[in-house]
Amino acid sequence: MNRKNTGRTALAALPFLLALAVDLILFAVRRDRLPAQLASHFVGNGRVDDHAGQTSYVVVTTLLLAGMGLLWTLMAGKGAFPGPAHRKVLASGYAVAGFLGYLMAVVLLINVDAAEDAQGRAQDVSFPMWHLAAAAGAAALAFGLGLLLAALAPVPETGGTGAAAEEGERIELAAGEVAGWARGAGTWWTPLAALVVLGAGVALLFTAGWVSALPALVVGLLLASFARPYVTVDRRGITVSGMLPWPRVRVPLDRIEAATSRDISPLAEYGGWGYRIRPGRTGVMIRSGEGIVARLAGGRDFAVTVDDSATGAALLNTLIDQHRTDK
Repeated sequence: MNRKNTGRTALAALPFLLALAVDLILFAVRRDRLPAQLASHFVGNGRVDDHAGQTSYVVVTTLLLAGMGLLWTLMAGKGAFPGPAHRKVLASGYAVAGFLGYLMAVVLLINVDAAEDAQGRAQDVSFPMWHLAAAAGAAALAFGLGLLLAALAPVPETGGTGAAAEEGERIELAAGEVAGWARGAGTWWTPLAALVVLGAGVALLFTAGWVSALPALVVGLLLASFARPYVTVDRRGITVSGMLPWPRVRVPLDRIEAATSRDISPLAEYGGWGYRIRPGRTGVMIRSGEGIVARLAGGRDFAVTVDDSATGAALLNTLIDQHRTDK
């Protein structure tokens, strides 16, 4: 990792480390005044509906802030965000750290000196809803601070795909010849994830009712329908679809200027998997590895990870040339 990446990584990790340190210090200095079982979960009116032990509070707080910090550190250190977009990525990490750090601190502080019942559970504790607005305010202030600090970090150089796309390979087609290309883009974990979510929905249906089960069932069905997506290149453009007519993503041929094939890192370049929207780019990220990157009119990119992407990109370039000739 070079010095520039080290600086961005340190700036990305800093707010989460500070938030975690503050929360753990508050716990250490207030521990003797806390009940054995802290009020930890609240319903819409601020009333307590669940408790957790002191150790659970420390573990959850550490995992939450450390996990989110690791995610932002990876994006900042390895991300390929165009232009000044990396500064917004860094600043958004400060906002998340400020929001979560504030809420975890409040959960701790409202339990200080709380009365205990026979099981050691905190009594007469409530979570005023105005703390959510205060947490949002803390996030906004942290975002501003993040922008100021991010200005100290150099803008990362991104190679982009424009030049490579303009020089992309072609597939020779005879005059009037029609061709298409399609490949499955699934991975082993998408059907498994669909089954897990659907199973959770069915379990909730019998234990908590349809209101709680409905979101999991809907998400599970969507995952199942898109567990084995297909990428198609033809005269209509590039299409990513599942087993059902919806959801489907299509980029018309007349919007595409050129295409290329290259390796794609979803986490570093797009912040994760699934359908992703980032400054200057959108994409369907099923896994890491090779994919088609299409340069669109206006300078944006659309990408999809799929095997044999070189053939798909080459055919797409050929179809683009034919489309321009037919005009």
